[in-house]
Formats: sequence, C-alpha cells, structure tokens
Amino acid sequence: MVNHRSIKNQPIKSQLGSGQVRIIGGQWRSRRLPIQDLDGLRPTPDRVRETLFNWLANSVVNARVLDCFGGSGALALEALSRYASYAKIIELQRGAALQLKENLQTLKCDKAEVLNADTLMVLQQGCDQGFDLVFIDPPFRKGLAEKTTQLLDTQGWLNDGALIYVEVESELTQLAIPSCWQTLKEKHTGQVSYRLYQHQAANTAEPREDENHALVD
Repeated sequence: MVNHRSIKNQPIKSQLGSGQVRIIGGQWRSRRLPIQDLDGLRPTPDRVRETLFNWLANSVVNARVLDCFGGSGALALEALSRYASYAKIIELQRGAALQLKENLQTLKCDKAEVLNADTLMVLQQGCDQGFDLVFIDPPFRKGLAEKTTQLLDTQGWLNDGALIYVEVESELTQLAIPSCWQTLKEKHTGQVSYRLYQHQAANTAEPREDENHALVD
C-alpha cells in the first residue's frame, strides 16, 4: 500500500489547528481554516492556487471535482468555494481526513465526501460517475503522479473534456501522460512545477511524455 503524506501513531488532538489555509476566492473568500502540522503536508501556495483558478476560470462552476491527494484540502475547498457541484477528496492520513471533515462542517458544506483511503487503491476500483475537474498534488519524489494519471484514464474516472491539474517537484521535467491528454498550461515556481491538461475521449490511451510545449502565463 502506498503511504503518501505518511505519519503514524501521533495523537490526532495534538495535531489539530497547528496551521491555516486561506481560501482566496468565491463564497468563502478570505476564510482561514485550520490544518495539521504533518510531515509531508504541503498546501498549494496562495500564488499558485490563484494562477490555477485563473486558468480554470468558469470551468469550476457546477463541476464534479476529484482531489486525489487531499492533504490540507486547499484545492478542493477552493473549488467548492467557487461553486463546484460536488467534491470527492481522498486522503490517506486519518488525522488530515478528520480535519478536512471538520472544516467542511465549519463551512456548512454538504457537497463533499472525504474518503480516508489509499489513492491508488481507490482509483483501481473505478467509479460509477466521472469527474470534470481533477487535482493531482501528491507528495514529492514518490512516483505517484504518473501512476495516478494512468489509473484515472484507464479506470473511467474522467468525463470527456475533463481538466486535470498536476503539481509535482520542479526537477521532474518530463511526465508520462495518456496520449489523449492535451497540455493546456504550464508554469514553474520555486520547487514546484504545475500543469493543466484536458482529457479528450479516445478508444485507447498509450502513455506519452509531456514535452513541455504548453502555454506559459
């Protein structure tokens, strides 16, 4: 089993509220919510999120959202604040998952589900209804991004035209992605490289390497 954002046997109570994440737009704009101080928990920076949601523009409204590595919930909560219709958030660490549930209750949001589980195992099972917007922001240097992209594509998680955001370490200059994914945007900031893809329906999807030819804002 892949143990992402791994930390074990720590009292949950002592971890709660040790940090904050700020929602930058939408109905909950400027709200600050507690996050846990866990090893490997790396919320997407405000500046990066602002760029991402500028890229997404109106694509978030009424979208079904899948956050593959929930962590602090910064991406999924931002999408829900901007009127996504539903978000499924997968997070392995029990403490982080509980904090996500508490934050959703604080926001009085009933349009999200937090699944405390291993991401790759969940994706292998497939789903009954696809998603329009997917966030892939795994722990760095564990090889999870490519495995996640392949499972999303082969197990029916993506609706036609779905947008997929991938955030990885900056030294990972090439990423094997399905052939039916089109690179829309790409940017590098410090130690982070982040990209936006679009899924186009295809009968087969053989892996190919992202050649870094995307538009850069």
